Amino acid sequence: MWRPARAVEIVAGTLPGGGLDRSARALAAASAAGRVVDVPVSVVNIGGDGGRKAWSHVDRFPGDGHVVAISSPNMIADYLTGVTDQDPGRFTPLAILYSEYIAFVVRSDSAVRAATDLLQRLACDAGSVTIALSTSLGNSNHVAVAKVVRYAGADTARPPIRVFDTALDAVADLMAGRALLGAITAASPVPELAAGTLRALAVSAPERLGGPYADVPTWTEQGVDCVIGSWRGISGPPALSSEVVAFWREVLADATHTPEWRGALARHFWTGMYLDGDALHAYLSRERTDMRGVLAELGLLGGRAG
Repeated sequence: MWRPARAVEIVAGTLPGGGLDRSARALAAASAAGRVVDVPVSVVNIGGDGGRKAWSHVDRFPGDGHVVAISSPNMIADYLTGVTDQDPGRFTPLAILYSEYIAFVVRSDSAVRAATDLLQRLACDAGSVTIALSTSLGNSNHVAVAKVVRYAGADTARPPIRVFDTALDAVADLMAGRALLGAITAASPVPELAAGTLRALAVSAPERLGGPYADVPTWTEQGVDCVIGSWRGISGPPALSSEVVAFWREVLADATHTPEWRGALARHFWTGMYLDGDALHAYLSRERTDMRGVLAELGLLGGRAG
């Protein structure tokens, strides 16, 4: 079996502290603690362009198993909406690691006190509800927003959407008062929730989350069909050999069974969702088809054939 001959890089398409960075560092820590890789593992942060700069970097290492990156559905959304010509199908999917759900948050001093207030505001004047999210239009966060707007009876294109490279930037925009609502991965606004500067209205999870979300109802509890998660995985450069793929499948499966990884899942409100091999490829194929349909409904499809 192929094994790395030098240090391994896990590329994160956000700056330190961003969502993809959390994923990369949790995986690196689990790999080191579980001794599943016998070479050094480092996290390389390449932020900008909603993570697309990171994929341009990875694309420069065809066939090289020493460079992998944190992947997400944003790659597919960017391609289908025409934001990028870089087809994510060029890269080599290795595994999906987990899914994380979306928190709908407002400033604690907002007149929007509860999800019912938000729905009423959307129904009356959706154009006045500016929403901050990351990292691309058409991604899971945006689709969750669209479901809520549609439930309120409003045009999904009416709320102004502000898109940021990381959820941390979306939180900062919300805190500065430039957005009324943030639709953000659940781990991202936890410090502000704990400090009492933000308030959570709802989560897109199938059941309530723990910690600061213990008393926050799901959208389903409030009658809204909005159960949406955003997976995070690992992909490699184009043209990885079957031996390299087999190595990474073994490493990733072992890493996600370590106590360190299970601790990261709990700490960041992630839900384990490990897929590799045929199951991974079937899932990604279905998701791409489903996403085309959703983006067409939202009027965001960029003319891609598939």
